Amino acid sequence: MLLLSCTNVSRGYGATPLFDNVEFEIHAGERVGFVGPNGAGKTTLLRILAGLDEPDSGKVQLHAGARLGLLQQVAEFPAGRTLFDEAKSAFDELLATQREFERVAEELAAATDEALHKQLAAKFDRLGELLRHHDAFELDHKVEGVLAGLGFKATDFQRDVNTFSGGQQRRLLLAKLLLSAPDVMLLDEPSNHLDIDTTRWLENYLAQQPEGMLVVSHDRYFLDKVTNKTFELHNRKITSYPGSFKQYVRLRDERYERELKEFEAQKEYIEKQEEYIRRAHYGQLAKQAQSRMKTLDKLDRLEKPTKVSGPNIAFSEVARSGDNVFHVEELTKRFGDKVLFENLSFDLPRGKRLGIMGPNGCGKTTLLKILLGEEEPTSGLVQRGHLVFPGYLDQHLAVLDPEKSVMRAVWPDDDPQQTEQKMRDLLGSFGLQGEIIEHPVKSLSGGERSRAALAKLTVNGANLLVLDEPTNHLDIWACDSLEEALKGYEGTCIVVSHDRYFLNRVADLLIVFASGSTEVVYGNYDTYELLRQAREEAAKGEKAGGTRKAEEAPSGRRSGGAAPASDAKPAKRKRQFPYRKVPDLEADIAATEQKIADLEAALQTSDVYRDATRLRDTMADLEKAKNALALLYQHWEEAVELNG
Repeated sequence: MLLLSCTNVSRGYGATPLFDNVEFEIHAGERVGFVGPNGAGKTTLLRILAGLDEPDSGKVQLHAGARLGLLQQVAEFPAGRTLFDEAKSAFDELLATQREFERVAEELAAATDEALHKQLAAKFDRLGELLRHHDAFELDHKVEGVLAGLGFKATDFQRDVNTFSGGQQRRLLLAKLLLSAPDVMLLDEPSNHLDIDTTRWLENYLAQQPEGMLVVSHDRYFLDKVTNKTFELHNRKITSYPGSFKQYVRLRDERYERELKEFEAQKEYIEKQEEYIRRAHYGQLAKQAQSRMKTLDKLDRLEKPTKVSGPNIAFSEVARSGDNVFHVEELTKRFGDKVLFENLSFDLPRGKRLGIMGPNGCGKTTLLKILLGEEEPTSGLVQRGHLVFPGYLDQHLAVLDPEKSVMRAVWPDDDPQQTEQKMRDLLGSFGLQGEIIEHPVKSLSGGERSRAALAKLTVNGANLLVLDEPTNHLDIWACDSLEEALKGYEGTCIVVSHDRYFLNRVADLLIVFASGSTEVVYGNYDTYELLRQAREEAAKGEKAGGTRKAEEAPSGRRSGGAAPASDAKPAKRKRQFPYRKVPDLEADIAATEQKIADLEAALQTSDVYRDATRLRDTMADLEKAKNALALLYQHWEEAVELNG
């Protein structure tokens, strides 16, 4: 069902339009990711769709009585209202209907006139059906579920809404929008201020909703999980692509290559015709030349295609370090009674990329400082390999002097071999060119400062990059450029990030802080997700099995006074898998991870999509390999625990 249409909509400031004659439709069930470079006009278009701004020309039409809701960025709540009551106010219209239903019920019970009774009964049935259709008798349960999913505790429900932080208040705005369930949801950065668990809940919630939605987000993993269509705003136009974010990236690149070939073929044709016309514009071939000239005049000439792309980022060659960059054994860090991590052990080989993820305050930055020797562990061992020269990029980009020009801030101290041209070439490889390199660092945007800081680490000869949230200030395309640069980097990398898409593309090894513990995962974020989901399913199965056994077992009294459960010894875990040596399992895990990487690489090529059978087989093999990897991890965990 068509919900929203946008026809020939244009908007600009001054002489430069943000977008010009854009057209699109949103239907029920379409979850549309809305992407485009910063400043392209995404937020402006959302405001126009929501009726908060007017287009210069064109028309926005909400169809078939559909309701539209926009996720607000700034929260304003009445004083004295609790969190629960404010969230429930999303149902104000439904609550008014409920009160009307109750009033009609009272009048119906008191009515003695037959005609009035019949009229009230019909209204009572109609209102009751409407309330049942919207599950109006389960509103409190809905409110509790959404608030809990967005990270609020039951103890928060009766707190004054104005006592919460700005991030929590924005989550409340999101809760109200989800509860009101408008036919079209406009979501501007909905995963901001959410931790990974809450974001994961929101992804699952949105993916199950029947409404239409338009989602602006820099979180590519979120877009990939939620959306089934993508609008790209580029060069003042909107182009629509079917499928998830990954499919959009593939289809966009294929479209660009196809249009570029068409442009070049037409250009070659035009050049040949013009050359013929120059040679034959007189004499016997003059008529043919004139005919070809008329054909060229009528030709609809193609424009050279462009695509959104990030800056060119390239790391220079680095000195080779020892084969093992870090050996960490039984590492523990406590602050008083608070344990950040304990008994953490891992090895980081040269050339590998270690990702670290977890909620704020869990100890990620502390772990980095311990590895760099800036802080002492409570206990444990950290050994750094030979000829390891680290470069540290902190979240605040303190490696750069904000008062210096970009060139002087990046220029290494006391290095007579550096020249201005070398520095210009280096900064150019990070997308910093022209007058900008003479500007002071403090005048740069967040993304430009991040790239300048990365250039500083490179010129200092770091062969170990330690990056703390490097994607915070980068847009989607700059993140993509950084990922490609890191994959081509010859040194070793440690990166702390909440960006799951980034970790998926970059990490060979993960340390995950979760639920007060740390876990080392030999793979990327997808590997961790497979392992986490397998554990959840196993836990559900064990819980269901335990419930059935408890229901089937006779009581202690009836069985002659069996000892209480608290006195019984815990049963030894039984093997689910046949006995295998841990090193053999680890070898299989590495081989399966490589197979997954090869299959995913195959899916990034255009050839596989030209053969439907090959595409189907490749996707089936990938799914089979991922399932096999999850089982191998379970088998490995069992072997580590039970092998003597």
